[in-house]
Amino acid sequence: MKVVLENLTKIFPSRNKKSKEEVIAVNDFTIEIPDGKLIGLLGPSGCGKSTALNLLCGLQKPTRGKIFFGEDEVTKLPAENRGVGMVFQNYALYPHLTVLQNIIFPLQNLKGEEKMTKEVMCEKAMEVAKLVQIDELMERKPSELSGGQQQRVAIARALVKMPKILLMDEPLSNLDARLRLQTREEIRRIQRETKITTIFVTHDQEEAMSISDMIIVMKDGVIHQTGKPQEVYDDPKNLFVAKFLGTPPINVFQGSVKAEKLYIGEEAVLDVKGVSDREVYIGIRPEGFVLAENGPLVCKLDEVEVMGRDITVVSKHALCENVEIRSIISAENMAEVSGEDVHFTLKPKKVHIFDKVTEERIYF
Repeated sequence: MKVVLENLTKIFPSRNKKSKEEVIAVNDFTIEIPDGKLIGLLGPSGCGKSTALNLLCGLQKPTRGKIFFGEDEVTKLPAENRGVGMVFQNYALYPHLTVLQNIIFPLQNLKGEEKMTKEVMCEKAMEVAKLVQIDELMERKPSELSGGQQQRVAIARALVKMPKILLMDEPLSNLDARLRLQTREEIRRIQRETKITTIFVTHDQEEAMSISDMIIVMKDGVIHQTGKPQEVYDDPKNLFVAKFLGTPPINVFQGSVKAEKLYIGEEAVLDVKGVSDREVYIGIRPEGFVLAENGPLVCKLDEVEVMGRDITVVSKHALCENVEIRSIISAENMAEVSGEDVHFTLKPKKVHIFDKVTEERIYF
């Protein structure tokens, strides 16, 4: 089901009696989420991701704005009537109930024509249990399960009513690194099989980029950019988005444009036709460096990290805001890394420049 948000805003009253300054958790949120897609809602802690999710499922009421599921406005509809499945960060399983009882709990609350017999509820519970691969654990209680298994129970419970929308609030944050990787692949598989529109909240950009059809990057309650993960990575609209996406992170230098040439210090590192003279930030992706004996960008070599197929050259530069510059190059070029300095040329498509004042992207 398609989800449309129009100027959605949530303002919380100040807890500071002296300043009485309101907190805008979600600010003029306007977006259309296509039917049947998995959307990553991404941003740093405190940016308003979870608040946006709570507004969608009806746990909180917006200060202003509208929410549509398909063609129907649900802004004032109670949470229980929205047809939304919610997976919480801490799973929120009932410890005294078995896996089966946890999964069928939402079905037991159905009334009227929707009410089901116990046999039908158990059949539906087994269907979703097989989907998330926990059908052999139905008689266990949450304390007898691993973190990954508990997460699957929480997903099964959200799916058992076949909701119109599935909302997931940082569902992998309590898992170890290996289990996170496995579980996020499972979430992607389940979403593709069910074709339920899913909104997945996380502060982990790698997590969001790996499984999402589209990502929404937020900061301070405001949408900064939306798009396919690779497109947003390759074409960030501002410095915040460029710095937030990417592992290792983008390398940010202080620089300037003079006579349509991009300078880092006294060295012209790239031609930037059509850009007027100004002070800028220069963002260079780790894969944007090319080793060159007479390259214009000269950095102090720190160390070389061997990664197998690639190597990471770790270096420093006085005008780089990062503690260290990380450049990813092919292992075949390892012999070219020696001495105290390392010289680079740059790949134009991996270099982004931003206005020093507004931090907005400058295209060249």
